[in-house]
Amino acid sequence: MKVINEYALFAPLLSYVLWVVILYVLLTIIRAPNIWGTVENPDDCHPFFNLEKSTSANLSNQFEWPVLFYVICIILIARPDLYQSAYLWAAWMFVIGRVVHSIVQIVSTNIRLRGSVFNINFLAVLFMWGILALDILSK
Repeated sequence: MKVINEYALFAPLLSYVLWVVILYVLLTIIRAPNIWGTVENPDDCHPFFNLEKSTSANLSNQFEWPVLFYVICIILIARPDLYQSAYLWAAWMFVIGRVVHSIVQIVSTNIRLRGSVFNINFLAVLFMWGILALDILSK
């Protein structure tokens, strides 16, 4: 008998949502001096000013490929009969990959490294969809 907690995917899903919230807070902190007009020269505002463009770009990226992560998690939570433990492992790999990808994109200009790190979360979601497709097609 297989015991499954159909709500197990909530942990990585909510962790990822929390990560996106953290990115919004970070971007707000970075932009605050300019928004409130507390500095005359944007270059003098604070040491994180140069991270504004990369943080903003990274935040936008959170609403591209990750949408497919949200969708599959919702499907699996709604259909616990389809759930397998491999989904949970892949979901956590996705979350870890997104966090590492964000850090690399925000603090580095190394596109090759960023692409390599992106592959972690890309393949994790692709794996999740592959399992689902095989499961449905095999029935």
